[in-house]
Amino acid sequence: MKTQSASVRNARGFTLIEVLIALILTGLVTVAIMNTYVTQHENYIVQDDVTTMQQSSRASIDELTRQIRMAGHHLPNGLAAIVASNTNPDTITITYHGNDCETYLSDPMPQPSAELKCGSDISCFRPDQWVYIYEPDSAAGEWFKISEVQTAAGHLQHRYDPKELSRRYGANSIILSLNRVKFFVDNTTAPDNPKLMLQIGFEPPVIYADRITDLQFRYRLANGSIVDEPVLITDIREVLIAISAGSGLPPLGGDPAKDRTYTSSVSLRNIGV
Repeated sequence: MKTQSASVRNARGFTLIEVLIALILTGLVTVAIMNTYVTQHENYIVQDDVTTMQQSSRASIDELTRQIRMAGHHLPNGLAAIVASNTNPDTITITYHGNDCETYLSDPMPQPSAELKCGSDISCFRPDQWVYIYEPDSAAGEWFKISEVQTAAGHLQHRYDPKELSRRYGANSIILSLNRVKFFVDNTTAPDNPKLMLQIGFEPPVIYADRITDLQFRYRLANGSIVDEPVLITDIREVLIAISAGSGLPPLGGDPAKDRTYTSSVSLRNIGV
């Protein structure tokens, strides 16, 4: 009988207090694990957001650097290599001759609407291309859009609105395939997601990068001074770039994510040389 009683006492279950203590400890461990997971997940989201901002900013700076470095390459007299606009965010327009595609008029234009009779191969030109016509004798020039390339005849047509050039151009006037590139920030179309815009020629601008909140340029001149807007483009020796990217995250922990600003500079090789 004693042996059976001792056996029953040894086989008893957990008490209520023991079960409660076990539940409390399990809850504490679970909460700690969840807090660690949430913290790590938020850190991952923040790091991914930072990576996206870095990639967007760096890609923008690389493209700006590539275009600005070409500014002024083989331009005719009187055509600005850089148009600097201190508009906060700033705007910059870059022009350069990026290839060997050019021709000249073999005959003078009888009227501004006349076709352009060219004296050399025009197969490098294409319809819908913006080009620049320049008359060396008068230093007059303007942009126009090609409507048709008649390669066999050596004629270029410009039948777009406005249908006429502003003037008649004489023989030996030069037609150049120039690159005109404009960068600016659009912070009005979608204020919550401002974008870096790229405009090629005079076509409608397109989105180059998302979440670009600010774009600033400063210009180092030949005398070493730095200005926000140069008076003479030929005085520019270096362009200083600052581009800011905004976070796409909602506030975490009550604090909004901060913008990040990246900087670079470009030494010009076709201006003032």
